[in-house]
Amino acid sequence: MSSYGTFLNMVALNLFVYETTGRALAMGLFMAVRLGSGFVAGLIAGGLLARFAAKSLMLWTNVAQAAVMLLLVFAPEGMRTAALMAVSVVVGACGTLFMVALRSSIPEMVGDDRRPWANSLSITGRSLAMVAGFASAGVVVSLVGYTAAFVVDMATFVICAVTVALLPIPGGDRGKDARPDSEGDSGRGTEEKGRTGRWRRPGAFLASAAAPGLGLMVVLRSVDAFGSSSHNAALPVHSAALDAAHPAVFVSAFWCLWALGNVAAQQVIQRYVRRTGRTVGAPGFGYGTCLMSGAFILAFAGFPWAATAVIALVAGAADGLTEVSYTSHLQTLPADLRGHAFGLSATVENLGFGVGMILVAAALDRYSPLTVVGWSHGVAVVVAVVFLIGVTRTRGRTGAPAARSGADRGEPVR
Repeated sequence: MSSYGTFLNMVALNLFVYETTGRALAMGLFMAVRLGSGFVAGLIAGGLLARFAAKSLMLWTNVAQAAVMLLLVFAPEGMRTAALMAVSVVVGACGTLFMVALRSSIPEMVGDDRRPWANSLSITGRSLAMVAGFASAGVVVSLVGYTAAFVVDMATFVICAVTVALLPIPGGDRGKDARPDSEGDSGRGTEEKGRTGRWRRPGAFLASAAAPGLGLMVVLRSVDAFGSSSHNAALPVHSAALDAAHPAVFVSAFWCLWALGNVAAQQVIQRYVRRTGRTVGAPGFGYGTCLMSGAFILAFAGFPWAATAVIALVAGAADGLTEVSYTSHLQTLPADLRGHAFGLSATVENLGFGVGMILVAAALDRYSPLTVVGWSHGVAVVVAVVFLIGVTRTRGRTGAPAARSGADRGEPVR
């Protein structure tokens, strides 16, 4: 529900900003503030999860988003611009914090052995929510107006907050769980030392990431986000070139087929995990990135509709594979490092996507969508190949993949 609200307001708010200010620059600034807030939130997410329960963080981020949407609904005419900037900051920051808290707490909610299943279920819901949010935004705004769209948006965050409040999340308080036993009740000085240590965990994560290849994995995630910015910006341009009278047709059809491919991939992954007791592992992220990037490049090559439909399905399926393998791999980290890892990941994703949107928008004025997407996703393929070579060498030296779970080692799933 919260993902639906996020994608609904991504369209409705952009349209509202443009209509309110009459300037495309204001719309770009709004998106920049939103991405920048998400970038900063990713930097502090690990520290917040070290001090506060993940459940509380998920609850209050949804409450904050609902409250700021209510503020926008009742803002007087002269305060609309200020209210829009407040929405941009809160939605950008709270959306990132919610996703980091959710992904890092999934092992506590369902247990380590059911992580792939839970991740697949979450990604399926998010994919469907993205398509529904994008598809319904124009209809909601056209039929009932911006105010109603913002009320619907607010309701999705309220529903999510109520759901989170009812969730039993054992071990959700990272701040307590991550404290070493030696700290115990040793007084204020020791407690402050332990607290400082927890806030410095991002450095510890970076230092430990090199061994299992997580550092390169996060870099690949950032490059993947850069590539994603290219097809997101290029799809409307390509669609308008195909049918100037109905520019939304190709974009809508492509994303619907993408979502179907994503959902189908999640079903296959869930059955694979149940049947074999194994996860797709880190290599799945590298192979999935190569397949996804290749599919997005081919989507702009001008193939007939039938071939492009198959390409969109493949792109969605590969995207689903990368999401599950990446999220599941980061969840194998200890609880006190996991929040920082997902926070760092969110930061580099926002950075890659934000920088990509700026560069891609400029490049599309001079080059064709195929050229821009080809170069952007081509870089992702190159980094993915380097990542796969590193994973293969690690397996060759150790005789097994680094940082594997019990299911990955062939142990029975309990």
